[in-house]
Amino acid sequence: MTPRGLLLDAMGTLIGLRRSVGASYAELAAAHGVQVEAAAVNAAFPRLFRQAGPLAFPGLDGAALVEAEQDWWTELIAATLRDCGHDAALPPELGPALFAHFAGPEPWLVYDDVAEHLRRWRRRGIRLAVVSNFDQRLLGLLEALGLAELFETVVVSSAVGAAKPDPLPFQRALEQLQLPAEAVWHIGD
Repeated sequence: MTPRGLLLDAMGTLIGLRRSVGASYAELAAAHGVQVEAAAVNAAFPRLFRQAGPLAFPGLDGAALVEAEQDWWTELIAATLRDCGHDAALPPELGPALFAHFAGPEPWLVYDDVAEHLRRWRRRGIRLAVVSNFDQRLLGLLEALGLAELFETVVVSSAVGAAKPDPLPFQRALEQLQLPAEAVWHIGD
């Protein structure tokens, strides 16, 4: 059976980082007077990311949602640096600087065959959506990377108020595509 729609994860499926999280954290931390080893960040970050609460904020929108997203990431950044031995308070500008850094296209790359496959699926009439445990920055990021036009909708956990594997993000994408679950496949983790 050929699906009528595809729901695609973003990170690790469509896009990835040009260099490690640790390299970016170490570079920006140094610019704010904090010395941390990239390898230590690379060891700590994935574990702490998995342990963090969901990047989902039920009932928030607008400026309150953006603030909650940035606060969530700033706490994860602070926890990562603490785990790497930085016991002092996080410089107040570092969290927002890292949040802004990963909002732009520079740290990201689109995997080589992604655009080709997305265009081919669209030509076949398959409807496409992104469903990601990310925040609202993903919308601008997909635009800047030239992928946004290939999707009918982008659903992020922070705005929906629930993170995968909760069914709500998937249900929201299905509603926006106006497709039943049995007609759609998910690609990603």
